[in-house]
Amino acid sequence: MPNDNQANSSAGSVSKVGRYSIDLTGPRSHTLVIQPGVGSLSIGPSQLGKKADLHVAPDALIDWSVFDVFATPAGSPWPRFLRYTGSDVTFFEWAQKRPIEEMTWTPILNVDTLVDASQSNLYSLHIELDQSMSPLSMKLPKRHFRLSVSGDLARFSATGDLPYSLTLAPRTSRRKNDTPFLLPDLGELHQVTSLTLHNAPLGQPISLECLNRFPNLNSLSLWGNFCDVELLAHHAGLTNLELRFMPDLGDLPTLNAWPLLDRFIAYNVEEIAGKRLKQQMKTRANTRPWTDHASVSQLRKPEWWMTEFGRPFSSWPKRLSKLANEAYNDAQATLAEARSFAEAEAAITAFTVRFNTFKGIETTEREDLAEAVWQLSQSDHLISQPITEELAQCWFDAARDY
Repeated sequence: MPNDNQANSSAGSVSKVGRYSIDLTGPRSHTLVIQPGVGSLSIGPSQLGKKADLHVAPDALIDWSVFDVFATPAGSPWPRFLRYTGSDVTFFEWAQKRPIEEMTWTPILNVDTLVDASQSNLYSLHIELDQSMSPLSMKLPKRHFRLSVSGDLARFSATGDLPYSLTLAPRTSRRKNDTPFLLPDLGELHQVTSLTLHNAPLGQPISLECLNRFPNLNSLSLWGNFCDVELLAHHAGLTNLELRFMPDLGDLPTLNAWPLLDRFIAYNVEEIAGKRLKQQMKTRANTRPWTDHASVSQLRKPEWWMTEFGRPFSSWPKRLSKLANEAYNDAQATLAEARSFAEAEAAITAFTVRFNTFKGIETTEREDLAEAVWQLSQSDHLISQPITEELAQCWFDAARDY
């Protein structure tokens, strides 16, 4: 094992790969390992395991200036991309002197927090609000930057200069039949001109009624499941429209609804609407040629959505996803023949216990499996009564060791 070097050289002078002792939370508190070609660094609590390169307690105070001595071989500040999970907001002050190319922050806040980032040099800021239980208010940077906010958007508010691009990924449920999700009031952020909305392809739909609060949009990108798509006709000023992984475009207005459109992308959309859009795109080109990229591609049949996104294993590693889908298929086939609750319980129990020997079943995977059990309980069977979610969850909890 090579010895650690103490990172105490002059600013921006350390660019070689190796191991360095750094005073992150105290004298020589951490060992930083720089690997060839890696420009990112993740800092967070020990619960993150290997997802964090450096472990710090959520409430630990961090001396961000320890990274001032590190640079890329080309001379740029290193790390280029930072990911941090915790409550220390002093990196915004650090960024006043040392620009951050991309910062992903998962706040863990126990009190209402106000952050003044107005003087911070941040080119791209991602805020993930899934672990914080307290509201976060932010005064945004006075510079050209991108802002992305995901999770519980109701806990976030912002004032100050507008980002040139805003991405929102609200936390929605996995149930596509749930009441459509409505974005909370986002205050001054409603004045942005470029907006991206992210959602799961088969999750709870997001109502596009929320776009009525965004009067200045000229660029809109939609990913996933949305409803009230006919309301897009209200935004005749769009010059860019992107539709990705959208399984339902039946009510989409014709392309003539956006006379200023220069750029249009439909990618991985349902087949019937996709064919219609292809024809509309060609027709539009005859009267006003497209001046930017325009394409409709990867048209998908209904069964593709269920195979790729309908089950909760799509984000699992390929090998585990294959095993999980095999177990799901077996349980679904057994349930199709079930004529009693006892037979249904046996099928779901057999599915559940197959994962008791799997390594890496943590909170996220357990939630995925619980969702799979609910889906199985709603699949075809020969029992004269429905299987309730509570009953299926009870069978799942009784059989699992994870």
